[in-house]
Amino acid sequence: MKSKKIFWIAGENSGDLHASIVLKELNKRFSNIESFGIGGDNMKAYGFKAIYPFERFSVMGFIEVVKHLAFFARVEKHIKDIFKNDPPDLVVLVDYPGLNMRIAKLAKSYNIPVLYFIVPQFWAWKYKRIFKLQKYTDHIAYILPFEGKHFEKHNIDASFVGHPISEEININFSKEEFAQKNDLDLNKKWLGFLPGSRNAELKNMLPEFINAIEIFDSNKYEFLISKASSVLTKLFQRILSKTNKNIKIVKDMNYEMMKHCDFLTVTSGTATIETAFLGTPFIIVYKTSNSSYQIGKRFIKINKIGLPNIVIEKDIVPELIQDDVNGKNIHSTITDILSDVNTYNKISNELKALHVILGSKTPSTEVADIIGKMINE
Repeated sequence: MKSKKIFWIAGENSGDLHASIVLKELNKRFSNIESFGIGGDNMKAYGFKAIYPFERFSVMGFIEVVKHLAFFARVEKHIKDIFKNDPPDLVVLVDYPGLNMRIAKLAKSYNIPVLYFIVPQFWAWKYKRIFKLQKYTDHIAYILPFEGKHFEKHNIDASFVGHPISEEININFSKEEFAQKNDLDLNKKWLGFLPGSRNAELKNMLPEFINAIEIFDSNKYEFLISKASSVLTKLFQRILSKTNKNIKIVKDMNYEMMKHCDFLTVTSGTATIETAFLGTPFIIVYKTSNSSYQIGKRFIKINKIGLPNIVIEKDIVPELIQDDVNGKNIHSTITDILSDVNTYNKISNELKALHVILGSKTPSTEVADIIGKMINE
């Protein structure tokens, strides 16, 4: 049986994880597929061959990107050589639009079929990207159901495949086990805070979380703050040292924290959709530098920042943005919801509806089906 070659690009940790669940499924179905390109350890666990060190691609911010332009130019030239001299049967692009939109164009110039799994959020900003997706991709596997109306409008071949978190979230510890591991009092209410996975987010969010915690009564509440491995420990500890409250730091158990807390405060990003999927009521907060915020306001085309609210197209979860993000407002918003059973239950029930929508399909099997058809297997 002739081998089929699939070239992948997943340049970030989330993309590496999302792609790996598809590779796992492909390995179950086919013995003649060779997967290679740009990806990380999760993908390599299923036989993927990386042509570059994965960490070279984790670049955030304009200045960092500029510093790495020469590297990305070499990568693009290398990929061009592959496409020209030994073209794969399919190119699968996973998120990572900065590079992937360019590679989609390159692949099409060599008549190589392109599948884009998890597209850039064109509906929030840079809407014109949809015309590039229309021109340079053969099929789109999208994970947010409302995106479908945009693809339909522009006659783009696309399939809703469900959200990867439906397969990736695992709860390994019960509430009692989680309490024991983190020395938590089961008789108190648990308040969880997720300040984000980047140092810039930590600087903006964690001090305000601390300010909110200062107002709460420690006799009634336990306070949990997640620490991502990607943030500087010294920075995290320096901010935390400004309070005498007994705060439990949670590492490597974010999903348990999201599931078992009574209420959460979550920095806008991927964690909001994960929290929503698990169903615990929460608020979404977002704060950046004033200059970045003013610039962003000019380009963002939507009036909500939280993915759960965007997906279900209604205001399920309260949002605090920029100047509204302060300890007093966070405290009062949490207190208002926890003290009103009807409001608390309403949020919880509407999040269950979101859980059903996002988990209605299994991405690994759906995307594997699409790939099988695109490589005629």
